[in-house]
Amino acid sequence: MALEAPAQTAAHDAKPADPAATAAHAAPAKSRTAFVGLAIGSLGVVFGDIGTSPLYAFHSAMTTMEGEAVRRADIYGIVGLALWALIMVVTVKYVLFLMRADNKGEGGVLSLMALAQRAIGRRTTALFTLGLIGAALFYGDAVITPAISVMSAIEGLRTIPSLGHSVDTGLVVAISVAIMLGLFFVQSRGTARVGAFFGPIMLIWFLAIVALGASHVLDDPRVLFALNPIYGVEFLIRHGFVAFLVLGSVFLCVTGAEALYADMGHFGRWPIQASWLFICLPALMLNYFGQGAYALKALAIAQAHHQALASQDWFFVMCPPVMRLGLVILAVMASAIASQAVITGAYSLTQQAIQLGLLPRFEIRHTSESLVGQIYMPRVNLLLLIGVVLLVVLFRSSSALASAYGIAVTGTMVVT
Repeated sequence: MALEAPAQTAAHDAKPADPAATAAHAAPAKSRTAFVGLAIGSLGVVFGDIGTSPLYAFHSAMTTMEGEAVRRADIYGIVGLALWALIMVVTVKYVLFLMRADNKGEGGVLSLMALAQRAIGRRTTALFTLGLIGAALFYGDAVITPAISVMSAIEGLRTIPSLGHSVDTGLVVAISVAIMLGLFFVQSRGTARVGAFFGPIMLIWFLAIVALGASHVLDDPRVLFALNPIYGVEFLIRHGFVAFLVLGSVFLCVTGAEALYADMGHFGRWPIQASWLFICLPALMLNYFGQGAYALKALAIAQAHHQALASQDWFFVMCPPVMRLGLVILAVMASAIASQAVITGAYSLTQQAIQLGLLPRFEIRHTSESLVGQIYMPRVNLLLLIGVVLLVVLFRSSSALASAYGIAVTGTMVVT
């Protein structure tokens, strides 16, 4: 009996687990899992647009410099303008400041208009007009983004030695239209499902652009001097009107910032902020450093041979030829995903316009049981698809669309 007493005591002391305590411990873990899921999902829905800007922003800026005598300080200036645009426009203005100005969890220029009207206690003509202009420009952004993103990625096929001679404009247009049809077809499945599928692909994309940029920063580590804002200011002063045109191209690196704000209702403020600060911003900065360093190396080689710096598709030529086809395929997938940010943003903007009495009622399908901001609008989806296909067929190249894109993006940001 004496030997059995400890066992009996232990059995007596053991108490059944408290269900409330177990639930309390499980709740934070479940909350963290949901937060991580939303953050990764936001990569595929919110950050696709701005995440693919390295495909065309630096290339467009350097192409604008053709005919000018490019110096090292000019490349520092272009890279520096891109980096400070990401820091000041996207991080400070949108992520840290404007995302605090939500209208019942919704963001975007019309939400901002409603908040401003509420603050002054009445609707004014000036605020109303600004809201309409901003909304119109955002719809323009929503149509141009899919066209320019996908075409710029497919044009990367021309950098592959074995394929470049056979990739003509007609093939680029045909592939672009096919991808657009597929992208708009899957919208009916809902933001959550699309984000769950696209998010991991965009995570791979950001890792790829980090690896690509990091592998070339050592080509000329002095590219880090670009962080000194003096180079950007000197570039603007020295080149005059050309600098103004280059600045328009540089602003392409912040495309998607307005969509980031408009898509806030789909994922919430905190997951979007975390994804930007810890994944997207570092990856983009490192890639632009890499493109700048590669351009500095090319400039040194050109100067050694007493030649002008040749325009190149800087993003793709950084990649070794043997891996370039894989990068183009990944870029095409990422650029199709890039369109997701403005497509879902257009849904949110249309819903807000209906609520404010600016548009007639459209069919709205809620695609999530837990997040009211996740919606799908069939008619808006069809109208966007028609607009995108028309742009691809009429403009036929990403460079032809660059100026219109810059106007839509900068105009929306000015209104905001």
